[in-house]
Amino acid sequence: MTHHLLDTELRWTELGGGVRRKVLGHTPALMAVLVEFDLGAIGAVHDHEVHTQVSHVTAGSFEVEVAGVKRQLRTGDSFIAPPRTAHGVRALEQGSRLLDVFTPRRDDFL
Repeated sequence: MTHHLLDTELRWTELGGGVRRKVLGHTPALMAVLVEFDLGAIGAVHDHEVHTQVSHVTAGSFEVEVAGVKRQLRTGDSFIAPPRTAHGVRALEQGSRLLDVFTPRRDDFL
């Protein structure tokens, strides 16, 4: 296991539609991912069967929907999406970023 992860060595993955992600670190039980959005880019509403997700807005702002409720979140705000809870986002500013934390790890991101 690598204990020190350098930003310059971590790669962005282009997801299309103005969204990109960078896996910051992971263990079998936990994963941290930085996700960056262009203005108006959408993280479509979806849910996870087994993953709990906590997302923290590190830059910009988003319209966030969780369990059918929409709120505007800005830098410093967060949301939680337990398993089987529909959630999605729309970036309201260029370069808006989320720090997503998952438990357990999202193996499909590796």
